[in-house]
Amino acid sequence: MYLPPAFAETDVQELHRIMRENALGMLVTQTANGLEANHLPLLLDDSTLIAHIARANPLWREVRDGDEVLVVFRGAQGYISPNWYPSKHETHRRVPTWNYEVVHAHGTIHVRDEEKFVRRVVGLLTRQHEAGQPKPWKMADAPADFLQEQLGHIVGIEIRIQRLEAKRKLNQHHATPDRKGAIAGLESQGNHALAQAMRGTALPPE
Repeated sequence: MYLPPAFAETDVQELHRIMRENALGMLVTQTANGLEANHLPLLLDDSTLIAHIARANPLWREVRDGDEVLVVFRGAQGYISPNWYPSKHETHRRVPTWNYEVVHAHGTIHVRDEEKFVRRVVGLLTRQHEAGQPKPWKMADAPADFLQEQLGHIVGIEIRIQRLEAKRKLNQHHATPDRKGAIAGLESQGNHALAQAMRGTALPPE
């Protein structure tokens, strides 16, 4: 990933936040048929990512234990109009851009075709994503025989993280008035997530 120093994010807590808040990761693998991309809800579990895939998905048969993989998590993102920069109206020396947050997790993949592992993955994912519901769904809500049948249709995946790299391209290299103008423009378009991400980065000195 092209990573200019101004946009590099090294705060591990910030990286983990992006990964947790944007759980649908893009898992990129190298198979005999070439590069493959699968989109999976993943859970950060200490230094690993865990997930499950359909047993019908050929991925788990195509990868070898310990193969290197890449998982991409995309955070807040959106278009930035040059019209939002006060300096554009003075000099006209501004162009459109796209601001975004992204985390790349490099690691090794391991297939876990074990009921205990798969049950744990489903339980943890459910607990995390049902937390905001008025009455969170629990695995115990489903009939035991039905749940057992459903678990048989999925296979567990574990990705042992070896390295994280992240980019937060949020106009850090622009002067404060232009950054504030871009934030206001995003708010007017309803992109509150990207506006908030920009507010959270350090403003350059005036």
